Amino acid sequence: MFTPLNWLLGLFSLDIGIDLGTANTLVNVRGRGIVINEPSWVAIEKRSRKALAIGAEARQMVGRTPANIIAIRPLRDGVISDFEITQAMLEYFIGKAHEQSLVPLPRPRVVVGIPSGVTEVEKRAVYDATISAGAREAFLIEEPMAAAIGAGLPITESHGSMVVDIGGGTTEVAIFSLGGIVISRSIRVAGDEMDEDVIQYMRTKYNLLIGERMAERAKLEAGSAYPLPEERRITMRGRNLITGLPEAVDVSSIELREALSSSVQIILDAIKDALDETPPELISDLMESGICMAGGGSLLAGLQERVSEEVNMRVWLADDPMTCVARGAGRVLEDYDNLRAMLVGLERGSTRH
Repeated sequence: MFTPLNWLLGLFSLDIGIDLGTANTLVNVRGRGIVINEPSWVAIEKRSRKALAIGAEARQMVGRTPANIIAIRPLRDGVISDFEITQAMLEYFIGKAHEQSLVPLPRPRVVVGIPSGVTEVEKRAVYDATISAGAREAFLIEEPMAAAIGAGLPITESHGSMVVDIGGGTTEVAIFSLGGIVISRSIRVAGDEMDEDVIQYMRTKYNLLIGERMAERAKLEAGSAYPLPEERRITMRGRNLITGLPEAVDVSSIELREALSSSVQIILDAIKDALDETPPELISDLMESGICMAGGGSLLAGLQERVSEEVNMRVWLADDPMTCVARGAGRVLEDYDNLRAMLVGLERGSTRH
């Protein structure tokens, strides 16, 4: 409902788009772009559950904390697994965005990206956490929709568009036409599952126990989904499970490709499944425009080539794929009147303070 007070609040408050990711949280402030890009980690005191460090500082503590402190990720598979810690994390990031303003401003209006396959209960948890963290209004947008807007796809046109958004916890596959999602798939296999694949491979083949950070580094530096022009090698350091002593093992990108093959195949199957249900007219459009890859997981070496070979279509990478969802959420606030139809779920019940 329009009131002079709401108009003034909208004019002088922060509008924030948030990609609340399993691996990273990005904050996009209207008029300033991406101002925060930090890991979704929180270090808490075990007994009191008080947050001691959030974001990059907490990420540095992973695997290095004393007995009374634990570093956790409050989101798993794209949804909230610990409400209170997620609220504290959101409060920290929203407050940090506020601190960067030159003048004190009212509480912000916030758009948050959520996976397309979440339940109503999971949507409500994200909405409530955002309001509790200090938002004046909270809106939700499906991540593939936000990613498509952020990548600049013409989703409001009759010509079909397709996006594959591979994040930390979920992979979102969606085909758009006339401003809506025609076909979508949301699977809980993405960057985290790939890291776990590397950990299990090293454990099984080399009896070497490595940490999440080592696995992620190996995936980024030498992992691939398709044969590389020049294969790479990386040294993996961990603890030998038989001797209990530290050990370093040299691993090739061929071995890492084998380790990652299971998760990559599941993602490929989801893409094929979505295409299998797509109307022929939209398939014709997609053969012209191709498939847009977004999200941090899409940066896996050779993934574009592998997808293109499997589905017989052109596949291209969005500009700055890691920020697509946050940029898309921000765009919705910039052009709210035209893009509000993209918002889902609980926006009609948004609370004003």
